[in-house]
Amino acid sequence: MTAAAELAAAPPDNSGAFDAWAKVYDRQENPLLALEERYLPCLLPDCKEKHILDVGCGTGRWLTRLAGSHPASLHGVDVSPKMLEAAAAKNLANTRLNYGGLPSLPAASASADLALASFVLSYVEDLNQCASELARVMRADGDLYLSDMHPGTAAALGWKRGFETDGVAYRLATRTWPLARVIDAFTSHGFTVAALLEPPFGELERVLFQAHDKEEAWHQAAGRPAIYLLHLRRLPLRPLIADATHTLHLSGAQCALGAQEQLPASIAIEHDAVASIMSGSAQKSANRALTLDLNGYLLFPGLVNAHDHLEFALFPRLGSPPYENASQWAHDIQESAACTIALHQQIPKDIRLWWGAIRNLLCGVTTVCEHNPLHPTLQDSSFPVRVVKEYGWEHSIAFAKDIPSALKRTGDARPFFIHACEGIDGSAAAELHALDAMGALEERSVLVHGLALDAMGADLLNRRRAALVICPSSNNFLFQTTHTLERLRSIERLALGSDSPLTADGDLLDELRFARNKCGLHADELYPMVTDRSARIARLHRGEGTLRARSAADIVAIGHRPGSPAEILSSASWRDVELVLVGGEVKLASPKIFDRLPAEMRHGLLSLKIEDELRWLRAPVLTLLEAAENVLGTGNVYLGGLRIAQAAVEA
Repeated sequence: MTAAAELAAAPPDNSGAFDAWAKVYDRQENPLLALEERYLPCLLPDCKEKHILDVGCGTGRWLTRLAGSHPASLHGVDVSPKMLEAAAAKNLANTRLNYGGLPSLPAASASADLALASFVLSYVEDLNQCASELARVMRADGDLYLSDMHPGTAAALGWKRGFETDGVAYRLATRTWPLARVIDAFTSHGFTVAALLEPPFGELERVLFQAHDKEEAWHQAAGRPAIYLLHLRRLPLRPLIADATHTLHLSGAQCALGAQEQLPASIAIEHDAVASIMSGSAQKSANRALTLDLNGYLLFPGLVNAHDHLEFALFPRLGSPPYENASQWAHDIQESAACTIALHQQIPKDIRLWWGAIRNLLCGVTTVCEHNPLHPTLQDSSFPVRVVKEYGWEHSIAFAKDIPSALKRTGDARPFFIHACEGIDGSAAAELHALDAMGALEERSVLVHGLALDAMGADLLNRRRAALVICPSSNNFLFQTTHTLERLRSIERLALGSDSPLTADGDLLDELRFARNKCGLHADELYPMVTDRSARIARLHRGEGTLRARSAADIVAIGHRPGSPAEILSSASWRDVELVLVGGEVKLASPKIFDRLPAEMRHGLLSLKIEDELRWLRAPVLTLLEAAENVLGTGNVYLGGLRIAQAAVEA
């Protein structure tokens, strides 16, 4: 507020104030909204085909963001005609806007799959009426998201809500509802708490304070929760009773919710999914639930490896680069390395596939996109990682049988994987246009490697909404070069894969470090390439690549250290991965974690020595090692270049 500004207090219903705010709302920087915009997307599910209601939609801030997720419908409601006019001017497709607000919404009963009320509850008079009304419009099992200024911090620091426009500073009339009161009101009307986050301002918000010469206010709030985000689920008419014997609580850890977003939180896992995420100590374990203390660790969502050939995990690097294209390499090794290939192929394929899974587990990968026909071993429920099962594929243009027919068989909702533009010569570059000419370059298409893409090729890829998976260390080995930073940043749908040890440096974490150090990609750019964006490209639908309520309980623990989640992950190696859960079940544990596991969770874990490290794995490691050593010889088994040996340790 400037010294010349006139102070105007809004009437109790804030009538007129919101209309005045509408013309500057989208231009005024607000650290509270900025913080919400960082953390709320971490909680939101896939909104495709959902009917979404935004209560207090304002100028369409969240409607604009949600429109890109292809919902079935968007419905915005607000008490300010001017705010609605600003929202309407954005011409959002499939969006309906109505005048109105709590506690009487212009929405049909059971009409919303997902509802959002962003910074709204501070303006309501009767919390119970509002909870009842939102319960009315929500469908059973629907998701409701509430956010607001944190009541405890607001009271402690004397925060007021207001804005300035045309030389007038408005102070809004608000009510401070304690969080416990909010939760009680909504749970009494058929909701259950799925997540509660209470994030403080971070360095990203500090920039906004500094820009307005208010850094002292940032320091006053430092470490205190600035807002709360409450995810509530509308219970079905006959709610299922949670079975505490199938509940696992992960306590004491920091949780990576995004590239920059992390909070101390406990995670409750029921059966194979995340039931709730509660910041701080808000969540207590059920009496009979198993509890695993992960104090000192940072929890990540299980990584999604967008490209691998699992059956080659025990092979060494093969070839005498440089090559002009992948076909040259393939023909070369079939001759020059024929004996090595034949030797490793004597190991049964199902054994080699298991070793491929273990190679991924070691580096925190819980879901793999396998580039081959789906082998029966990969469909076994005991297989230790998830393998994408609904997909179409061809190896490449050079080795394909019938690409258009393969794409047609794929199905509209599945990805189609193909090696393409893998090389540096004209034949590699021509593959993109060949795919386009046969109608195989479209939204389902996932091209692997794409090294030969030039600026025009990247533009065509984007226009067709196709995706690209890069394996930069593999390309660097074969062709002595990899993608430029400019090219990578020009591609809209980009993910990262490990490729196989035939050509790659190591595992997916090695690829992350290579892409950061050699390609120049920032840690924040790399993070979604192995988490949520990679999962979307693979068209996964269980929240893989995220840590949020209702997502698959695929979780990785790395020792906590300074830095953002993205920075920590992009500098990590397999040695840093100490716990991997897939569907809530321990698949890998370091000795330190193994000692913390309840006895029930240790059952079925066997030890294996990797280089000089010990890992406990839910895999028949002795059988796997014996089968490999029978062919390669004792002491000659290498997994992605790492020496593997029996560990003389018993549970």
